[in-house]
Amino acid sequence: MKEKIRKILEARQPIKAREIARVLGVTNRDVNRILHDCKEDFLQDDASYWRLRAPVELRVQFPPAQWLSTRQFESALSQVESPLDSACSKVIFEFAPSTSVLLEAIARLLALCNQLIYTGKSVIIDFSGCKETSKYLNRVGFYDLLDKKVEVLPSRPKRSTAKELHGGNSGLVEVAKIDLQHRDKEIPRRLQESLAQHVAFPEARLHTILAELFSNIHEHSSSPIPGFVALQLYRKGSTPHISTVFSDSGTGIAGSLLPTLDAATLAKLDASGKDRAIALVELVFTDGQLSRLDDDGRGLGLFRTGECTQRFKGSITVRQDTFEVTIRYTGDERRITSRKGLRRMNGTHICVKFNLTQ
Repeated sequence: MKEKIRKILEARQPIKAREIARVLGVTNRDVNRILHDCKEDFLQDDASYWRLRAPVELRVQFPPAQWLSTRQFESALSQVESPLDSACSKVIFEFAPSTSVLLEAIARLLALCNQLIYTGKSVIIDFSGCKETSKYLNRVGFYDLLDKKVEVLPSRPKRSTAKELHGGNSGLVEVAKIDLQHRDKEIPRRLQESLAQHVAFPEARLHTILAELFSNIHEHSSSPIPGFVALQLYRKGSTPHISTVFSDSGTGIAGSLLPTLDAATLAKLDASGKDRAIALVELVFTDGQLSRLDDDGRGLGLFRTGECTQRFKGSITVRQDTFEVTIRYTGDERRITSRKGLRRMNGTHICVKFNLTQ
């Protein structure tokens, strides 16, 4: 009967014991006995209404994977409540043994953990079965920006190899914090120098594109949680490429631009038949004309990012709120896909991939 009571409460709460008894066709005494004997599962308020007691912790278990992708990352999140919206006070991220993590997924984990800490939740990341992955995260600078309140199992590294070996690998730009108060011109320069060693593209254009993505965080973020950028070269695999990530936990592109758009542009977004925010993100990267709505020309810069990515048959993925937009380029063609209903994550998280095989 306990499970039957639980199902009733899942569908309809708060509710009084007599109502539960009526639905089940049993006596009030039978229902009250179970409710009072299982106080670890059921909670009674001062008005004698019953509800399910919220679990103390939320556990996100990532599947075994040679390389954990963002799709697998999001799939694992979808199996549980939204960590940011859950009533649980503790969130545990558990990695399967011997799992390596792609930079794009690392960036989302870092942003989400810091957002959870900011909301007052406690966070644990369990790397007990994949210590080599923890070592790599240390090298890429993950722990340097991870909030100190996040508990890491089996232990958080005592020293930062990212700081010790900083700049020593042309295929890696360690996670770099973006200070909203002071623009660090060194960060776009480092990204540009790393890309220039591996892709054949005018350095001036590379600088413009990277500076635009970097500036996008200043433009659309207003969060006390630091934004960041990073780069990783992947030489092996079926498609050698470079991944660059730009992450902020603030208002985001759609959140900051939608309230400023005129009626004609909003009508254009609605005519697409898509969610307005999704249609806007697509438009920003695929239609340079949107820049006319921005005095500083931000829209044109993001459009040029798309042009550059097309040159390398790469892709752009933008993750915001509860959706994701991906633009993939193959020659002169581009394919746009989107996913809705993702677990909430604040801000804008962009990954630009440059394929190295033309």
